[in-house]
Amino acid sequence: MPVPPRLTAQGLVRRFGGRAVVDDVSLTIAAGQVTCLLGPSGCGKSTTLRMIAGVETPDAGIVAIDGQTVCGQGAQVPPERRSVGLMFQDFALFPHLSVADNVGFGIVHLPGPERRARIGELLERVNLPGFASKFPHELSGGEQQRVALARALAPRPRVMLMDEPFSGLDNRLRDGIRDATLDLLKDTGTAVLLVTHEPDEAMRMADEIALMRGGRIMQRGAPYNIYNAPVDKAAAAFFSDINVIRGVSRGALTETPFGAFLTPGHADGAPVDIVIRPQHLKIDFDRAGRGPNPTPQDGTPARGTVARARFLGRESLVEFLMEFDGSTLTAAVPGVFLPRPGTVLWLMIRRDRCFVFPAAQPLSTGA
Repeated sequence: MPVPPRLTAQGLVRRFGGRAVVDDVSLTIAAGQVTCLLGPSGCGKSTTLRMIAGVETPDAGIVAIDGQTVCGQGAQVPPERRSVGLMFQDFALFPHLSVADNVGFGIVHLPGPERRARIGELLERVNLPGFASKFPHELSGGEQQRVALARALAPRPRVMLMDEPFSGLDNRLRDGIRDATLDLLKDTGTAVLLVTHEPDEAMRMADEIALMRGGRIMQRGAPYNIYNAPVDKAAAAFFSDINVIRGVSRGALTETPFGAFLTPGHADGAPVDIVIRPQHLKIDFDRAGRGPNPTPQDGTPARGTVARARFLGRESLVEFLMEFDGSTLTAAVPGVFLPRPGTVLWLMIRRDRCFVFPAAQPLSTGA
């Protein structure tokens, strides 16, 4: 008999003022799996999390844990009986309680020796031995986050729901704390649903990303697939800056100043957007007398004039004013590359790194 997913959400709907802020959201998460619910602010991520936790009642849909329905079909199990742990960005520690009492808050039903042993075990796991008698105001942000994690894990939840739990940490702490948290959750076999609006965080932590927009899940898949096969232009733009070249598909081909692009599946005369990320826009240094010849994959070079160049640490961003239509394209170059404004260079587009989508609006006359 197949093992059911640790968490199942099916057809969740939540309306406010007649508007569906969550509209037919479905997810399945296995034990030990981390799924990131990713999307911009206001897209329904946190509302979805609250419905799964039981602190928000859906207008429709089902939530099941290990195959047992906890919401929907006549069931409404209260939050404290769902075996769900919750972590939020403010940590929500009780300031008047010690670290030990914070961690043990959800296991007061255990006998004293067992409760103390569980608290000690968890403080060891989050690398805070000896912190039991301290109070939250005596801890750093990273230490408070680890106490909050230990408290959430104390009742041995089968599902962990995390709403932007790392956003309050500075960048130096964040990566290490995220990795340690992820390792601990996977070790315990907990199914994790993490809400975030940061693509980098989702890419770093998730086994699966569910990209959400306007109350709906637009695309689900492994981070590699979501990044390299976005469902639409907005999905591509959510993960990184993009360049867009507008054209018209004719006979499954679209002619551009960078050469012809294959555009099968688009009707004759249909406007299309050819999307390429800055790191895949290639500068043809050969035409500038400084590099190898372009490959056939790179297509036809087009002239651009440097408008601005900025060094960002690991790479440089160079903005070009394109000769063919006056549009601006941005190239990302590893290391330091800061040509002066007004420098003319040739650009090429990697065909294998482009996405083609239907244009959101028709081309204007003469475009």
